[in-house]
Amino acid sequence: MATLAELALSLNLRAAGRSCMPPLILMTDAARMPEPAPFVAALPAGSAVILRHYEIGDREALARTLLRLCRSRGLKLLIAADVRLAHAVGADGIHLPEAIVRCDPTEARARRGPGWIVTAAAHGPHALRQAWRGGADAALLAPVFATASHPERPALGPLRFAALCRASPIPVYALGGVTAENAKRLAHSGAAGIAAIGAFLDQ
Repeated sequence: MATLAELALSLNLRAAGRSCMPPLILMTDAARMPEPAPFVAALPAGSAVILRHYEIGDREALARTLLRLCRSRGLKLLIAADVRLAHAVGADGIHLPEAIVRCDPTEARARRGPGWIVTAAAHGPHALRQAWRGGADAALLAPVFATASHPERPALGPLRFAALCRASPIPVYALGGVTAENAKRLAHSGAAGIAAIGAFLDQ
């Protein structure tokens, strides 16, 4: 059976002109993944990590630890929701929650560092357009499938997700309930890759 990384790479290569973006993104989670380093160390080269871990005592120390690990393994590190921290540690980019993009759509363009990757969260077509107008390189669209992270949100399903990918002005990652098993249903969606939390915990 194909691994999540192999399926993510297949999606990435199918998305014409988007293979410069990492095919697989690990999103950290302080509650479900309190120690993210072992999961980061298991990622294949070319992947990316989005450091969420919002409510911890020394987020900068964790960011620096993960950045050293990412550098040694050929990974990219993005910092969620903190442009200052991303600049301070020399990260490879930022990830913007949908609420930030909605409140300040110029955040990504105005404060991005040289060579940064900027991603933004999205839950529908309007958010995809906002992310594009704000200068994001890609959007993480969720939830594609039912997910434990946000059980109250109805899943888009592979058909709706594929339609949004085709209409999106920027590359789209599948996020939310994606596993190595159901990722096969996204084969022709046009997605740029896969972002996940739970799938890594299951592995």
